[in-house]
Amino acid sequence: MNYEAVIGIEIHCELKTETKMFSGAPLGYGQRPNTAINEIDISMPGTLPQVNKQAVAHGVKLAQALNCDIDTLVRFDRKNYFYSDLPKGYQITQQFYPLGRDGLFNILVNDDIKTVRINRLHMEEDTAKQFHEGENTLIDFNRAGTPLLEIVTEADFRTGEEAAAYVDALRLLVVYLGISDGRMDEGSLRCDVNISIRPVGQEAFGTKVEIKNLNSISNVQKSIEYEIKRQTEVVESGEAVITETRRFDEKHQSTVSMRVKESVVDYRYFVEPNIAPIRLGAGIMDQQEIELPVARIMRYNESLGLSMYDASVLVKNKELTDYFELLIQDTSEYKLVVNWLTQDILSVLDKKEGRPFEVWIQPKYFIELIDAIKTDTISSKQAKEVFAKMVEGESPKAVIEKSGMVQINDEPTILAWIEEALEANPQVIDDYRNGSNKSLKFVVGQVMKLSKGQVNPRIANELVVRTLDKKI
Repeated sequence: MNYEAVIGIEIHCELKTETKMFSGAPLGYGQRPNTAINEIDISMPGTLPQVNKQAVAHGVKLAQALNCDIDTLVRFDRKNYFYSDLPKGYQITQQFYPLGRDGLFNILVNDDIKTVRINRLHMEEDTAKQFHEGENTLIDFNRAGTPLLEIVTEADFRTGEEAAAYVDALRLLVVYLGISDGRMDEGSLRCDVNISIRPVGQEAFGTKVEIKNLNSISNVQKSIEYEIKRQTEVVESGEAVITETRRFDEKHQSTVSMRVKESVVDYRYFVEPNIAPIRLGAGIMDQQEIELPVARIMRYNESLGLSMYDASVLVKNKELTDYFELLIQDTSEYKLVVNWLTQDILSVLDKKEGRPFEVWIQPKYFIELIDAIKTDTISSKQAKEVFAKMVEGESPKAVIEKSGMVQINDEPTILAWIEEALEANPQVIDDYRNGSNKSLKFVVGQVMKLSKGQVNPRIANELVVRTLDKKI
């Protein structure tokens, strides 16, 4: 029997705000444990939460980008459970009235558009972080109260590849919107996957298994592919898949059981009594629209003639694609610019040292390099030398002039070198007559040597062929 997977995804996205969701404490990633906290974060008696306006604005921005129906009356609820990383004994969230519902998000899977349905998007606060050392558990409250958005999809995915493409697209979206850094390796974006299998053609879902805390795009795909295989083997052996929570073991590239879900946890949700409903005004609802990543990829493909692959590689780095937007104001050599950006620039990003691209390499300098290549002023080999100077802050035009690095395109001069090479190596003509391609490359090499590497290799090759053809 053939089976298909039914997959839904929940993503927790930490927001890039100055302070926490319900307190004035600063966000504390990377700081010394328990230093980025205040009385509200550790639930001291008598403290009251105050909603972070910037976090709400970020939530609205993402809800709009995901085409959600937005609830303009913001309300919060309590999710009650007792765990050592939750100082209040409850989490403030949005169970009954999420900020956004019924959204649609277009993603690219192998250059094809797939529309993902968004079930809900809600705001909440993060918990503290635990560190287990032997029999002891240490708690860092710096993360407690960090603003989170939880984005829940419908069960619209059938493969690990589709799921990974969605997570990557959402990660890129929050970066483009400027609401999160999207760093999965630092926990800014955390992913849970719900997966079941069913016979192809069956409408009813199978038994759902949850894979928790996936921290990379590749692990999303690998864990799903493993779990599909595991569940299929369980079913085909005549056993039943059990409802459980699993994690992905990177070392063994497999999912491992964490706990069995024998019953549904009763979180005893009720309305948060310390936060009054908040009506969203025009200042938050009427935010400036930006061009979304998929829309930018399609524009590059349709208007600039870039391949979907080139456009996707470029758009994956927001800083790089914004720099590309500056460059194409002064050149139409789009493909040439993309090649240098996605191959050469990305290989030396360590030299950027945190500076904006336009400060690191002035756009006019990059255009000077592109123009020199396009007009055959310099060879591809010389371009690499000029590029190395350019990333250190020098003008390509100045480097070319100072180094005398001008490519020779003059045919009479090149023909004279060809004749000189043939006079010194007359056997080459016989070799060429006998079909040896090595003789052609040899002569071109001699011409390059005589010109000290400054001759245009394309023109040299054409003239060597023409000269040898005449001599046989």
